[in-house]
Amino acid sequence: MFGTACSLGLGALQIRAGLEASGLVHNPGNGLIVTIVAILTLAFMMSAFSGVGRGIQILSNINMILAAVLALFVFAFGPTVTQLNLLPGSIGSYLSQFFEMASRTAASANGTAGKWLSSWSIFYWAWWISWSPFVGMFLARISRGRTIKEFCLGVMLVPAGLSTVWFAIFGGTAIVMEQTGKSIYGDGNAEQQLFNLLHQFPGGTAAGFVAILLLATFFITSADSASTVMGSMSQNGRGDAAPWLSALWGLLTALVGITLLLAGGDDALNSVQSVTIVASTPFLFVIVGLMFAIVKGLQRDVIYLDLRERERFGRQLALERRLHREADEREERRRRAKQKQQQRRSR
Repeated sequence: MFGTACSLGLGALQIRAGLEASGLVHNPGNGLIVTIVAILTLAFMMSAFSGVGRGIQILSNINMILAAVLALFVFAFGPTVTQLNLLPGSIGSYLSQFFEMASRTAASANGTAGKWLSSWSIFYWAWWISWSPFVGMFLARISRGRTIKEFCLGVMLVPAGLSTVWFAIFGGTAIVMEQTGKSIYGDGNAEQQLFNLLHQFPGGTAAGFVAILLLATFFITSADSASTVMGSMSQNGRGDAAPWLSALWGLLTALVGITLLLAGGDDALNSVQSVTIVASTPFLFVIVGLMFAIVKGLQRDVIYLDLRERERFGRQLALERRLHREADEREERRRRAKQKQQQRRSR
């Protein structure tokens, strides 16, 4: 629940920044934050009531269209050559420095790098760990009937590839702007920098509204799936959880998100990050246990056991055929030898 509340808090902060950047609101306060959270909560609760086949599916398709439009906008008006160069270059750097970066800690890094690791890298890891129970169960639910190969391709490789393209487009554009003196850093608020980047281009205000809508729909689909899974877990894994129970979990998530935002005040982002890291730490041990559990579960899978039995039967059948063939060959050799002996005697 804290992972969903964190996403709700981050989404509300960034939507508020987008509304302020577009000039629709000035000096927004806590009232706007509460309003945004209430609207998002109502939206994903309505989506949860409509079911997976309707609400989430429709919104997910809208998400992909809006994300593609926004990415193409920045790709067309941004430093296209730099963005294209970043794709192979960043992948190569990532692969060559993977183990070094994976084992680096905030204490071992110096200066800005250490601050970045402690504020963002560790936070992102904790954030995704807190989401893992809901995401895993939801993906398993919608992937029923798929093979493990198809599941890994659709859940790991395709999203990773799309994320790489997304970061190359937006990250590459931001880097070039910093290098050419068109800083988007502003007053240092992370939630404002996306809109500062978009407003550097013609039609940036309209693109900002698309980004706001995209933030809202992405959160709605994520929170919808999380509340559905939490409702299912509350009913011992029931496939179709009671809508009122999913709505209750959604309401509790909204209350936690509002509490974190209001308690953090001007430093709400750090408040959300800190609580997420603390709340997700126990799930790290759960994930380690899940690694062993999935191997054990696959070894007991009916399809796997049936495959092993067919392989065993196939090996046994092949062995019997080989033995019969060898016996036939020996019998044939004896028959020929006997014929030769008879021929010699007749002479």
